[in-house]
Amino acid sequence: MPQGQDEVNTGMQRETIVHSEFAQNFNAYAEGERISPMFFSGDAATVLREIPKESIDFCMTSPPYWGKREYENGGIGLESDFNEYLARLAEVFREVKRILKPTGSFWLNMGDAYYKKALLGLPWRLAILLTDEQKWILRNSVIWNKVKGSPDNTRDRLRNIHENVFHFVKTPRGYYYDADAIRTTPKEARVVNGSIVSATGVSGVRYRRQIELSSDLSVSEKEAALSGLQSMLERIECGEVADFRMIIRGRQRTTHSPSGRVSGRARELQEKGFYFLQYHPKGAKPSDVWEIIPEDSQGRRLHFAAYPEDICRIPLLASCPADGIALDPFCGTGTTMRVSSILGRKSIGIDISNDYLIEAHDRCVSLL
Repeated sequence: MPQGQDEVNTGMQRETIVHSEFAQNFNAYAEGERISPMFFSGDAATVLREIPKESIDFCMTSPPYWGKREYENGGIGLESDFNEYLARLAEVFREVKRILKPTGSFWLNMGDAYYKKALLGLPWRLAILLTDEQKWILRNSVIWNKVKGSPDNTRDRLRNIHENVFHFVKTPRGYYYDADAIRTTPKEARVVNGSIVSATGVSGVRYRRQIELSSDLSVSEKEAALSGLQSMLERIECGEVADFRMIIRGRQRTTHSPSGRVSGRARELQEKGFYFLQYHPKGAKPSDVWEIIPEDSQGRRLHFAAYPEDICRIPLLASCPADGIALDPFCGTGTTMRVSSILGRKSIGIDISNDYLIEAHDRCVSLL
């Protein structure tokens, strides 16, 4: 029997699973060496209550839409009032917070809905509820641009082609985050006509000319600026810095506030006459707008609202340690679990639909 099939079958053979079995199976999985996912069939909040406190490193999920689809075995999303829908989700995520380690992260992908022609703003209603009432800390609000989107025949509004992805943590500092794991590989500097040129074409010639011709810098400030520029170019050459921008008094606009009272960069510009913006030698971090086409390349038979694998990669690489355990309390056909397996992480999937869990298991087993 393939790994993981016993957990799926447990949920299929009877409607009610003895609660203690959840905790026993989870503890055995957490302490073992097996990487392939473990799946639990049942109501998310009920199953989560049986998982020990502070035992999960990472959670990412995309809960059922409200009022858009009818899911097998009912479940969240069929409420007559959207406030009840939000309250039920909040109950699940209260349990997620309880079982998440202080170093853990919770990523939430959520779609919006209309009611009587009004866009409800459900993702932000829930995000504010979680931060105000459960004291989650919101670290990022990501826009998932689906690029294509679905056909839209409405005549009185724009097409909707985005969803929200929120990153929550339990503590403001000390949570696990590996920014280097998600950086893009930077282009290398090169030498052109004897001059060092950065990855984006900065050679220093223009900055040197601006310094020499400046009427806003004193003689000593010009000397310091030229020396600083040469030092920066040398750092580019040896790979300490991937790229840079130079802000010179009277030439470039200071970033953020021009007030030295609220901006350290503005103060540096006032005192020295210049400063540098340095780019990380390992490349840039992803932005908070992700362009990912939601095309189904896995041939899922049942779940038509599954998010694409690329949605999970950045969160998992950045905020789930290599020896950590990931969780998806609304796992559907197992995208979070599949990407966790590809990246070598353990994972727990929960869903109320046995058919979804069978397909999720099959998708993950295909990786073995």
